[in-house]
Amino acid sequence: MELRDIEIFLTLAEELHFGRTAGRLHVSQARVSQSIKQQERRIGGALFERTSRIVRLTPLGERLRDRLRAGYGEIMSGIDEAAAEARGQAGTLTVGTMATHYQSIAAALDLFRQRHPQCELRLREILPTDPLGGLRAGRVDIGMLFLPIREPDLAVGPVLHTEELVLAVASDHRLAGRDTVEMEDLGDYPVVFPDGPIPDYVWEAHTPAVTPAGRPIRRGLVVATLEEAFTAIAGGSVVSPIGSDAAATRQRGDITFVPITEGPILRYAPVWRSGGETPLVRAFVQAAADAQKTT
Repeated sequence: MELRDIEIFLTLAEELHFGRTAGRLHVSQARVSQSIKQQERRIGGALFERTSRIVRLTPLGERLRDRLRAGYGEIMSGIDEAAAEARGQAGTLTVGTMATHYQSIAAALDLFRQRHPQCELRLREILPTDPLGGLRAGRVDIGMLFLPIREPDLAVGPVLHTEELVLAVASDHRLAGRDTVEMEDLGDYPVVFPDGPIPDYVWEAHTPAVTPAGRPIRRGLVVATLEEAFTAIAGGSVVSPIGSDAAATRQRGDITFVPITEGPILRYAPVWRSGGETPLVRAFVQAAADAQKTT
């Protein structure tokens, strides 16, 4: 029995009128009559009693209606859900990254584009001093942020990338000639401090407030962007831990990047609004997780 025939049968069982059934399904009355006759021949018994005045179900028709109704409802619900999911896979998805970190998720971006060619994927930069603002304002659907992120309105996905920190110092700084430095060295020099709404506990993962021995790390110049930080560092008054990925793309003569022995490791994960978890967001997170398995 074809799905359309099931629909005709169930509609006629509800309407008990060939004309109303035809009008409701936008088919001819002859099409309804033909479908019912075919079903009765296939089953081998009458499903409806028909006279010039009434149409009513036979006991066999009633049993068939009861069995088909639940199954038909499940089938149509499944089709509707699939169609809604398909509609959700089209549109625009905006992914935010810090500086050049989009390169670290290139495989995830490529896989997502392959799976969802009908979706326009946009990239926007996220300022390290304001990692959550774009998400909450709706300018970014997913942000690749370093952890921890503990916000009740935001959801966090799996870790997709890690990054070591190096210490950025002026080229004529006393630490510039060292092969390596330790986090304890930060207790001797002021560091840049973010001018933005980044939560303190998030910044602590990047630049802690105290050294491993418990000495306070002094706050120096306040900066809003990475370029402002580099300008301040080049001036010699402050130093700062910097992600090694960012440092690799910012080589310059007035700044030296010194490896940090046993320094913090930044762990990056996709973050999105809990109330904005669309099919596209879920699809990107899945693509990112799948891409990581193959690398």
